Amino acid sequence: MLDIRQLFMRHAREIQRYLRRRGHSHDAAADLTQDTFVRALTLAPGEDYANPRAYLHMIARNLSVDLRRRERTVPFVTGCDEHMMAVADSAPTPEVVVYDRQRLAIVEAAIAELPDRTRRAFELHRLAEMTIAEVGQEIGLSTTRTWVLVRNAYRHLRRRLNETAV
Repeated sequence: MLDIRQLFMRHAREIQRYLRRRGHSHDAAADLTQDTFVRALTLAPGEDYANPRAYLHMIARNLSVDLRRRERTVPFVTGCDEHMMAVADSAPTPEVVVYDRQRLAIVEAAIAELPDRTRRAFELHRLAEMTIAEVGQEIGLSTTRTWVLVRNAYRHLRRRLNETAV
């Protein structure tokens, strides 16, 4: 049985240099080196090789040849960022949509739990985008007391969101 950790420590740089000499970029050589050791991990249990170094080089050579064939068959196309953004879908994944809806329901429930004056101060500040001073004038409180109400609302929302954190 091969000790992959020990083999990696001993031969990874050598394998990567070998792949670089075969004409691969630094990144491709690093990827192929990792793939080489992953492939070596898939040996059948109990199989042992008299020369593990040669076996690793054989795997690396085969992976190199496979990559060259794949590159000839399916050419790698580089595109500018504008083209990539045109292809990328900016819509959130279904999981993100569900997660966001769940969080929004928690926030709505938490806002409904707030005392009336605290809820009103929070809504004016956060939703109506009023300053603390403007909110204080609107509900007839000092700026300091208004800030305390808004701060308490934020703390309550955070507590509720953290209670149900996934």
